[in-house]
Amino acid sequence: MTYRALLSLSVLLAACSAEVSPPSSDAPLAPLTFMAPESSDADYDSPVAPYVLARGAGPSALSPDGTVIATRLSLTGDRQLYVMDATADDPQSTLTQITFGSGITFFDFSPTGALIYGSDNNGDERENYWMTALDAKADYGWSEPHLILPATDQGFRQFGGFTGDGSTMVYSSTERNGADFDIYKADVATGVATLVYEGVLGNYVQAVAPDGSTAIISEAVGEDSDKLFVLDLATGVRTVLSDPTPRANHTDAGVEYIAPPLMPEFENSLIQFASNKFGEYKTLFRTGTKPIDNVEAGLVWEEEQSIDIDHLRQCGDISVRVFNDNGFSSILLPEPELGASVKDLPRGVYSIDCNEEHLLVRVSAPNIPSDLYLVDLETFESVSVFTSDYEGLDPASLIMPESIRLPARDGVEVQGLLYLPTPPPTIDINPKPSPSLPPVVFMVHGGPTGQSRPSWNGTVQYLLSRGIAVFQPNVRGSTGFGRTYVTLDDQKKRLDSVRDLVDMLAYLETDGRVDTSRAAVMGGSYGGYMVNAVLADYPDAFDAGVALFGVGDWVTALEVASPGLKASDIIEYGDITDPAWRVFYEEISPISKADNIRVPVFYSHGAMDPRIDVHETEVMVRALRGNGIRADYVLIPDEGHGWRKLSNRLYYERVQADFLEEVLGE
Repeated sequence: MTYRALLSLSVLLAACSAEVSPPSSDAPLAPLTFMAPESSDADYDSPVAPYVLARGAGPSALSPDGTVIATRLSLTGDRQLYVMDATADDPQSTLTQITFGSGITFFDFSPTGALIYGSDNNGDERENYWMTALDAKADYGWSEPHLILPATDQGFRQFGGFTGDGSTMVYSSTERNGADFDIYKADVATGVATLVYEGVLGNYVQAVAPDGSTAIISEAVGEDSDKLFVLDLATGVRTVLSDPTPRANHTDAGVEYIAPPLMPEFENSLIQFASNKFGEYKTLFRTGTKPIDNVEAGLVWEEEQSIDIDHLRQCGDISVRVFNDNGFSSILLPEPELGASVKDLPRGVYSIDCNEEHLLVRVSAPNIPSDLYLVDLETFESVSVFTSDYEGLDPASLIMPESIRLPARDGVEVQGLLYLPTPPPTIDINPKPSPSLPPVVFMVHGGPTGQSRPSWNGTVQYLLSRGIAVFQPNVRGSTGFGRTYVTLDDQKKRLDSVRDLVDMLAYLETDGRVDTSRAAVMGGSYGGYMVNAVLADYPDAFDAGVALFGVGDWVTALEVASPGLKASDIIEYGDITDPAWRVFYEEISPISKADNIRVPVFYSHGAMDPRIDVHETEVMVRALRGNGIRADYVLIPDEGHGWRKLSNRLYYERVQADFLEEVLGE
C-alpha cells in the first residue's frame, strides 16, 4: 500500500469545507494525507485482479436493420464503443473498437444506423455529443467521429431520441442556467440546436414521435416517480398526459411511440409504457396522447401482477416484457402466441433491445460478467453472440445468492441477497467466537431508490473466494418491491432504512450461518451515506466500514448537489432552504454524530465528482482522525462519481481488499 502526502482538495475548496466545529478564522484547513493510484505491477499481481479484469459486454444495442450489435467494453482501460457483425457465424470474432480517447458515457443507434455517443472530462458528466456511421472506406469500417454538440460549462445533458428519419435529435440540458433541464432539438447534420421548452428542475425526453411532431417528456417527482407530458416540438406547448396522486412511475421500463401493424393510424399518437399508476407494481399501458386519468380515457392496460415490468420494448408486432422477480429477470413474449417465452437463457438480470426480427438480450449474473444472446422472434430460439472473459476464473467456483425476506422490528418485510462462501476459507482469518462461521460484509446499494440484484459483482466473488460472506440488503426505500415500499424512507422516515441494516444483522445472527461479531458495512453514493449513518447511529453493530463518495453532511450535500439530483431531492429529502428541514438534516447528518464512530473506516472519492462533493468525504475523515479513529482515504484525481478507468479500479480494489481482510481478521 503506497501512501503519498498530497495537498487535499479541501485547501482549494476551502469555501465549501467545514470541520465538526468550524474554526473562527478564515484560514484554510490543513491538508489531508490520502492515498492516490500509482501505476504498479502489484495491482495486476494481486489476488483481486482477476475479479476486476473478468468482464463482459456493457450496455448493448441492435441496429435498426439488425446487422450490427454495438456494445460498450473496457478492454483498453477506458469505456469504449465496439461493434460486431450480427449476421456473422461468430459475431464476437468481428468485434471492432470504433472510439478512442478518454471513453464514452452513452450511445444509441439513429434510425439510419448511425451511432451517437457522449464523452465527458474524467467523469464530470458535462457531455460532448458525437456521431459516427458505417463507412466501408474508413480504417475501422466506421467514419471518423464528428462532434455534433460540444460540452458547455453548465450543460448536464440527457439524450432523448431521434425523429424517424434520423435528421433531428431531441434531448434535455441545463446549459441555459446550470440548474434546470430544458428540452432542445438539434439538426444532426449541422449541430444547430433550438430551445423548445424551458423547464424547471428535472424534465427529460422519453420518446420522440417518428414524424417529429411531438415528444413524450417526463418531470421528476422524487427519485422513484414522475409525471408524463406530450410536448409539441413546433410550438413548445406541453400537455399533461399523466399526473397521478399519489405519485407514480411511468418511465423506468421505457416509453415508446408504437405503430402496431393493425393500427397504423396511431403511428405518431399511440404510446406504451409500464406504470404503477393504478397499483403497487408496474404493468403495461397503451394510450393515445391524451390525458389518462382513468381507464375510460382511451387507455389499454393489463391487470397487475405481483412483480414489476423492468423493461418494455415493441419489436414489430410483439410486445416484449422483462419482469423483475426478487431481483431475477424473466422474459414474456405474449404476442402472437400467448405465453411464449425465450428458450435457453441463463438465469440472471436482463436488459434488452430489438428490431422487428430479433431480440438482443444482455445477461448478467453472479457467475456471468455479461453475455449477449440474439433471439429469433419467430422461433424464440436464442443464440450466444458474445461470451464473457473470465480472466482465468473458474465459472463453476462463482457463487449464486439466496434471497432472504425478514421482518424489521416495526413489522415491515425487508429483503436481501445472502452469498455464502464455499468452505474452507482461503485466507488465515483469526476467528473470534465462531471459528466455523465466515465474517460478513454488508454491501449497501446506492440510490436510495436502487435495488441489489443478482448480477455480476467481482468484489462480491473475490470476498467469497477469501472466505468472507456477503449480504446485499434491500432496505425500505429500495425499488422492485412495490410502490409503497419505495416511499418508506422518504423525508423524515430516512433513518428507518438505516435501522433496517441493524435488524438484518440481528436476523443473520439468529440465522447462524455467518459470524456477525465480525461484520463490516460498505456502500457507494447513497450507500456511502448509509455506512456513515449506521456507524454513527448504531456504533456497536458493525466492526468496520467502507464508504465510497457518500454523504457526511446532508445540509452541504443538498445545497451543492448536481442539477439532476436537485430535480428529485425536494420530494425524496425535503426542501433544504426551509429552516425546519435544515434543522432536521443538521440533526441526522452523520457528521453531527461522528463522535459515536469507534471503528476503522475506509473512505474514497473522485475529485471530479459532480454529484456528491469531495467535502462530504473529507469532513468525515477529519472528524474520525481528530478522534483518534483510523480513517483511510483514497482520492482519485481523474474520476467522478465512480471508477471508470481500469487502472484506478485495479488499484482501488486492491487497497480496499487489503483493508477488509485486515479488519475482519483482527
